[in-house]
Amino acid sequence: MSPTYVAFLIAAATVGFTVLLAVVIAHLSGWASLAERYRCLEPFPESSWKLQSGQFRWYLNYNNCLTVGADPRGLFLWIFPLFRAAHPPLFIPWNEISISRQKVLWVKQVRFCLGHELQIPFTIREGLAQKLRSAAGSSWPVEVVPGG
Repeated sequence: MSPTYVAFLIAAATVGFTVLLAVVIAHLSGWASLAERYRCLEPFPESSWKLQSGQFRWYLNYNNCLTVGADPRGLFLWIFPLFRAAHPPLFIPWNEISISRQKVLWVKQVRFCLGHELQIPFTIREGLAQKLRSAAGSSWPVEVVPGG
């Protein structure tokens, strides 16, 4: 076997494994379920922030690979192109989102439940949530108080 052929096989296997991993993560995290209903077909709003992190169900973290945006209509989520397989851009209207606050150790977080029927958790740091709230304006969902 020639070295070029071996290099090609290694590259193809790496790409194939990366795509397979992205598909599995999209299904486990809930992104694939959200995409069935909330696929975004329009440009992102000006109020968006790149290289953000968030946590979806099963504690699957998307670290520094999300673009998160908002406007009075809803929440926009987009993943870095290198990891885009099985992760189309999302737009979830604010009326399909509930919000609660939590604190893990010393970190203040905001937990979004995405989709009234799906209830996919998406947790971000409070600082990013404040930016989203500002962009959403009066459309920001009423926050759910735990135990209340």
